[in-house]
Amino acid sequence: MVMKTVGIIVKKRHPEALRIVEGIVPRLAAMRAAVILEQECGPRNDGCRLVERDAVPRHSDLLLVIGGDGTLLSAARIPGAENVPILAVNVGGLGFLTEVRVEELGDVLAKILAGDYALDRRMMLEATLVKNHGATEASYRALNDVVVNKGALARMVDLETFVNDSYINTFKADGLIMCTPTGSTGYSLSAGGPIIHPSLHLIALTPICPHTLTNRPLIIPDDVVVKVVLRSESEDVFLTIDGQVGTKLTAGDTVLVQKSPKTIALVKTPFRNYYEILKQKLKWGER
Repeated sequence: MVMKTVGIIVKKRHPEALRIVEGIVPRLAAMRAAVILEQECGPRNDGCRLVERDAVPRHSDLLLVIGGDGTLLSAARIPGAENVPILAVNVGGLGFLTEVRVEELGDVLAKILAGDYALDRRMMLEATLVKNHGATEASYRALNDVVVNKGALARMVDLETFVNDSYINTFKADGLIMCTPTGSTGYSLSAGGPIIHPSLHLIALTPICPHTLTNRPLIIPDDVVVKVVLRSESEDVFLTIDGQVGTKLTAGDTVLVQKSPKTIALVKTPFRNYYEILKQKLKWGER
């Protein structure tokens, strides 16, 4: 695919990210690429088309995301992002998903615009909230995870969990994480979940601080529907998508989670593979 237009989504109020944008726009122009920027980040850049943030993907052949993993997670949920290859540049902290370093950006863009690139397609989850009176209230897409968890001062919650029509367990815990392989290095990892290679087609269920110590993470196929019913009367329980958006739950509410029909395509870095990224980010081998 020939990349003629590069859309840029940037971490707002991040001085370094904004400086990168100012530096890369002239380089893209020299490569004969048109540039689209979200309006809030564009006044200082000449030669860019400015649009609303949610319109950037649908006008782009390549989506350049400059920030941390959180910036990429929010960009991946924009309608239309599933149709555009995404190049993620890390100016944040750990950055498992934003693989490309700032100093590599120019070389990587030159390769991509010349047609020399490979894509890594990642599955997403679709979560549907059904209220206790039976009405569907909202649907969400997640690249990393769907989480049902208690608030800071709430007691443990009871989460009745099914895979398709098979009852699994009623988890008495601080919450339950349902994650993609991509999300396995996020919240799930800190809760004791496994690291899953992103090419696998799986969903991981990771209980958060379960009362029963034999409640361990569970790996299931990605062609099932996970149903979680809140059985606690706690007033402080939430459904959270990718740690960024969500809503409050009440007793009897049901969350349905399944593989989304939509995926996103990340441009692979040509400088390192997945295992090298793991070793670098997790500091394996260091004392």
